[in-house]
Amino acid sequence: MPAIREGARGAVISGWGTSLPEKVLTNDELAATMDTSDEWIRSRTGIAERRVGGTTIGLSIESGRQALEMAGLDPSRIDALVLATTTPDKQWGSAAVVQHELGMRCGAVDVNAACTGFMYGLVTAHGLIAMGADRVLVIGTDSLSRITDYTDRATAPLFGDGSGAVVLESVDGDGELLGWDLDADGSALGILQAEVGGYIEMEGKEVFRRAVRLMVDSAEKSMAHAGVTIDDIKLIIPHQANIRIIQAACDRLGIPIERASVVIEHTGNTSSATIPLALADALDRGRVEYGDLLLLVGFGGGMTAASCVLRWGGDAQ
Repeated sequence: MPAIREGARGAVISGWGTSLPEKVLTNDELAATMDTSDEWIRSRTGIAERRVGGTTIGLSIESGRQALEMAGLDPSRIDALVLATTTPDKQWGSAAVVQHELGMRCGAVDVNAACTGFMYGLVTAHGLIAMGADRVLVIGTDSLSRITDYTDRATAPLFGDGSGAVVLESVDGDGELLGWDLDADGSALGILQAEVGGYIEMEGKEVFRRAVRLMVDSAEKSMAHAGVTIDDIKLIIPHQANIRIIQAACDRLGIPIERASVVIEHTGNTSSATIPLALADALDRGRVEYGDLLLLVGFGGGMTAASCVLRWGGDAQ
């Protein structure tokens, strides 16, 4: 992907929000209905529980409202809404319904890039701001429980529902985005897919192999565009698919997993929501300071890959 052009209008994240369903589905509950156990799931995925329930629209409204409130913005001031989801409630129009319910009067679009959807949406939002928009709301939401086969122990323990949102606001001068990368390899669709009206299908070993490679390759491209190295990165915000994938990607990049934001233990894989959920967790815990460099990176069905480097707060010196 091309480097950011000199003089491009920048943006910063001014607010964020999250939403998780109330219902918690534990490993022990899954073990009561299939041949698995809490120890088996934890050791292979790092997941202890996941949230299930709610709707993509409902979860998006809640996370979006929180992000707007944190940013101190009236919804009417938002110029565009980008909703990343692979599980829309309707064939079309989920973003438009969220826009309406939040009281916004702007363009609204659904983006489907599987688990990299939020990253695709974030880069798209920066492009809108570079072209003149002042404020964009980006939401990543998935309700994967609706397309999960709870008789399949290879996939059922992995997935959950959730939503995360950020508000991007334009700034004078350079913004937070220093480098980005979007990629796809359609030849690998068959190893992680879901037919329309069907359940998630996955070849676990092959997904693991390709996922680590795709994440590392995309991350290295973004860092090269940003002119930084892994030693400059304060915190990595990876897609929360599997703790082993996160660990392997960190190892290959040369960054200790202690410098990663990991929330998978209590959320599972929430697809488009994982990166904004992990980002919000790091911010809420005070793990990010002004001027810190963050590496956001993920992979998804399709297969897709995406990453970016952010300097938190913009052009800190």
